[in-house]
Amino acid sequence: MLLLEVISGERLPRPDRGKMRFHKIANVNKALEYITSKGVKLVSIGAEEIVDGNVKMTLGMIWTIILRFAIQDISVEETSAKEGLLLWCQRKTAPYKNVNVQNFHVSWKDGLALCALIHRHRPDLIDMSKLSKDDPMGNLNLAFEVAEQHLDIPKMLDAEDIVNTPKPDERAIMTYVSCFYHAFAGAEQAETAANRICKILGVNQENEKLMEEYEKLASQLLEWICRMTPWLENRSAESSMDAMRRKLEDFRTYRCQHKPPKVQEKCQLEISFNTLQTKLRISNRPAFMPSEGRMVSDITSAWRGLEGAERGYEEWLLSEIRRLERLEHLAQKFHLKAAAHQAWSDGKDGVLSSKDFEGASLAELRALLRKHEALESDLAAHQDRVEQIAAIAQELNELDYHDASTINQHCQAICEQWDQLGTLTQRRRENLERAEKLMETIDQLFLEFAKRSAPFINWMEGAMEDLMDIFIVHTVEETQSLISAHEQFKSTLPEAEAERQAILSVLGEVQRITASYGITSALVNPYSCVTPASLGQVWEQVKKLVPQRDSCLQEELVRQHGNERLRRQFAAQANAIGPWIQTRMEELVRYSVELGGTLEEQMSQVKRFEQVIVNYKSNIDRLEAEHQHIQESLVFDNKHTIYTMEHIRVGWEQLLTNTARTINEIETQILTRDSKGISQQQMSEFRSSYTHFDRKKKGGMETDDFRACLISMGYDVGEAEFMRVMTLVDPNGTGKVTFQSFVDFMTRETSETDTSEQVVASFRILAGEKPYILLEELRRELPPDQAEYCISRMPLYCGPDGVPGALDYSAFSTALYGESDL
Repeated sequence: MLLLEVISGERLPRPDRGKMRFHKIANVNKALEYITSKGVKLVSIGAEEIVDGNVKMTLGMIWTIILRFAIQDISVEETSAKEGLLLWCQRKTAPYKNVNVQNFHVSWKDGLALCALIHRHRPDLIDMSKLSKDDPMGNLNLAFEVAEQHLDIPKMLDAEDIVNTPKPDERAIMTYVSCFYHAFAGAEQAETAANRICKILGVNQENEKLMEEYEKLASQLLEWICRMTPWLENRSAESSMDAMRRKLEDFRTYRCQHKPPKVQEKCQLEISFNTLQTKLRISNRPAFMPSEGRMVSDITSAWRGLEGAERGYEEWLLSEIRRLERLEHLAQKFHLKAAAHQAWSDGKDGVLSSKDFEGASLAELRALLRKHEALESDLAAHQDRVEQIAAIAQELNELDYHDASTINQHCQAICEQWDQLGTLTQRRRENLERAEKLMETIDQLFLEFAKRSAPFINWMEGAMEDLMDIFIVHTVEETQSLISAHEQFKSTLPEAEAERQAILSVLGEVQRITASYGITSALVNPYSCVTPASLGQVWEQVKKLVPQRDSCLQEELVRQHGNERLRRQFAAQANAIGPWIQTRMEELVRYSVELGGTLEEQMSQVKRFEQVIVNYKSNIDRLEAEHQHIQESLVFDNKHTIYTMEHIRVGWEQLLTNTARTINEIETQILTRDSKGISQQQMSEFRSSYTHFDRKKKGGMETDDFRACLISMGYDVGEAEFMRVMTLVDPNGTGKVTFQSFVDFMTRETSETDTSEQVVASFRILAGEKPYILLEELRRELPPDQAEYCISRMPLYCGPDGVPGALDYSAFSTALYGESDL
């Protein structure tokens, strides 16, 4: 009975005085009744056997007492007493490589397990580096002596019995080891506190790593955007078509190869940011604020600037290509007309400056006057062609032609020459008119020939220029218009042939007259240099150019039909892809509002939806190929579809981004559910409440709907309290409450999280109730990496009771939860 009072700490009934057998039996029965009252079942143990000295029964009762009062109270992670004690031993000796505790008999024969238990809690008592597995007797005796002298644990075992026995007594060793457990019970509380701190610090380290990765990805993406935006904003035009085509090819490479990976990076960056913020909310940490200029909004703004520059860049490229094409056509036309004018004007100034009328006969003077009149008629007919040359030069200047200076110089020379010809013509007329009184007769036939042949030659030269003119058309209708004009021109050829025969008949009349009157001297037409041969030669050139023009127009008609076929092929695909993308966008909106089932089933549905989109990518690629073919053929408009390639690209990228965001929202809900211990039924109830009060079904509950939802769930929503709740679920003030914000609010209201006070309490246990903690205490109780993490961030303790090297764990703990500026 005295043993029971000592080991249990309770008072037993007063024992019977006397030394007779029945007194002893009565006292033993009192002890056995007390043991039974503590929930211990005694099997086949009676008071008579104990009093009679039955050794087996006596030892059995003693082991029952030890098991009930010394071992049964041991519990580690809800295991039984024996298993809990074994698990405790395994954890304490785990850091020692030469110790492997698997049971309570042979694992303790070398004595290293007992020395390890002592060294783990009191490293100052035993030097483990000096112990050897080959000296079990020395190890056991050392452990027994240290435990008896410094830990008040009596020497219950004999080293020789343990070493020389193949399998030592399990109960004896378990009893002895339980004394170490009770002796070091206070250290278990410190270990629990250390585990809590390790867990919290591990979460904090993981979050810091995610923050660093976000900063790195954000910096790289912003650097790429800053590098691409000036390139897209550069509107410096090139002077040649080839250079502008190379720019268009570079832009196509950027759109098809360089930008798509960056779209994925931007989407992944948003997903990483949302995941990080969710983890911080779950662990009750302050929200992550990226460094200045690297917010998601900053990246989105920079991306919008990039797309704005990109949107105008392609239009500018195509406009510049059209402009350069027009300029090259005008320049060729200018040089062609200028060359024709130069050929026409060569020698004109010499003729007009000639003094051939001096000393001429009357007939010669009259011939010179008529010739001058024909020249004036030629000049008047050529006035329109000079004006055309000047108009082309002016248009080239207005369109900013790169070689405008050369054009201007050439045009200036032509105009100056034309003015000079006008001055010379006027001067010669005045001279001839003064000599006209000396003239009597003039050959009217030569004059008539000159007057009629010059305009006809001019008409034929103009016709030749028109037949050789370079044309640019973009549609079948424009080509057919040119063909109609050409057919109309061909219809005038019979009339021109009649005019030519009439002109030739004038010279025939001259020949008839000379033959009739017997004029033998060679007559030269003084009014015109046109001969029947030259007239016939030009006429033959006109007739030769007519079929060539026919051929060119027919070839252009075939090319335009081919371009029309390309337009229809592109339109057929675009008219199918555009509505398909719009339909998928509408389905995605319905998914975000109407999805049912578990979150995993919702995730599976959205993943299948995403796979459908990925499988459709080949159609987009084929449309890109058609678009490239159209651009290479310089087809700039398409009346058969309202969709452009840019519309398709923007819709496709938006569909991919919205799908990824929907997947991320479901993943965030799963993460929130798992971390907060929310059941699927609770999550379904959240979804049901949200869907019921989201009346517009657009994925965002309005303020009034959210207030009604809170009232329906029994919340007191006064104005001040409602404004506090709105700052939690809608920190940006958008007037919309997303489902994720709603779930975060509900889980925050219904679950418990770690607080800074719990962390401070854990550190206080490690510090032995001191308001500060020392370096060696951190390194002893925490793993090395997390101990160094605390040391590097924990400020020095400034209290009056501090010691050198003391650290302030209270300030460090509040900083973890954003409650201080540390």
